Amino acid sequence: MKIAIQGIGVVGGFGTGVADMRQALLSGVSNRSSVHLSNCGEPLDLSALRAETSRLNDFVPIKAQRRIDNFSKLGLLGAYLALEDAGVLAEGPQERLGVVIASGYGATGITYAFLDSFINDGDICASPTYFANSVHNSAAAYISIMLGATGPSSTVSQFHLSVPSALQTAWLWLAEGRVDRVLFGAVDELSELIGYAWYRQRGRADHSDMIPLVTGRESAIPGEGAAFLLLSRQEEVQGGYCLIDHVTTGRFLKPGFLRTPDELLILGADGRRDMGANYAALTEKSNIACFTPLYGSMPAGPAFDLAVASLMLKEGKTFASPGGSECDFPAQVVPGGSSLEGSRVSSLTLSDDDGYGLVNLTQL
Repeated sequence: MKIAIQGIGVVGGFGTGVADMRQALLSGVSNRSSVHLSNCGEPLDLSALRAETSRLNDFVPIKAQRRIDNFSKLGLLGAYLALEDAGVLAEGPQERLGVVIASGYGATGITYAFLDSFINDGDICASPTYFANSVHNSAAAYISIMLGATGPSSTVSQFHLSVPSALQTAWLWLAEGRVDRVLFGAVDELSELIGYAWYRQRGRADHSDMIPLVTGRESAIPGEGAAFLLLSRQEEVQGGYCLIDHVTTGRFLKPGFLRTPDELLILGADGRRDMGANYAALTEKSNIACFTPLYGSMPAGPAFDLAVASLMLKEGKTFASPGGSECDFPAQVVPGGSSLEGSRVSSLTLSDDDGYGLVNLTQL
């Protein structure tokens, strides 16, 4: 079975929607922001790629958003944008629609706000709103309720392999006939906690821009956002972006396994020094591209890679990798604007424990 991607909904440092993402791909530039931290009582601004959720007002009344946390707002906005892009938002309640969300960190902002209220006010006066929103599946629940989705909903958290793992769940639901469509998405927010943990572990990047295709240098910049794909069985849909041909997860991927002639490989390399050499070793003599400088380093990043791959397959041409001129990988960085020589694009994600996720996409 092959799965068709009907619609795409994205929000991140580059902006909101497919048009903003495409513009960022053409220009190679995203809007840089920062996260405000306190380090041992001293204020600190950490460079970051932040997402803006104001466009959610077009879909959900402001009054109804009062109790919704930022993590769930990111998910809701990505979901509505994907349905709008597919042209099915006006259909009303989305019966037999499943919802699968991938997240590496979950709703950390509201989770630790709940713990603060528990510590400060005691168990009797701890905020019930904070508690409800701190549950990992809260974003999926909001989406299902507001869209009238009657299919199952689930959230998968496996750090940097969350996206391919959750995509396998979506694939299984469609293969078993449990649902007619799946709203698959990845969400991660850059809360103050994540920003502080990032700074304590990695410090400030030693380069002003992300250069993920250079090994031995720490240039990762944290990001946040949501990327959603509306998925259907190939035989039940007309049009769309492309097909998902195969999803593989495992451990200990061997060098040379990825050498496929004329196939473009989009890497999840995100400027983390400890991972750059691993990506380089596995992609020798491959045709590669990398777009993480547009949305930042986060576990949800591979879902954005899938959105970029879908755009390229639909348009039949490549986009230039931001900062691709700086590369010491033993591979060929594919230039922008060239025709896709093959009809296949793959997305590779590596984790810290030698795990990998590989998603193969083909043209319709």
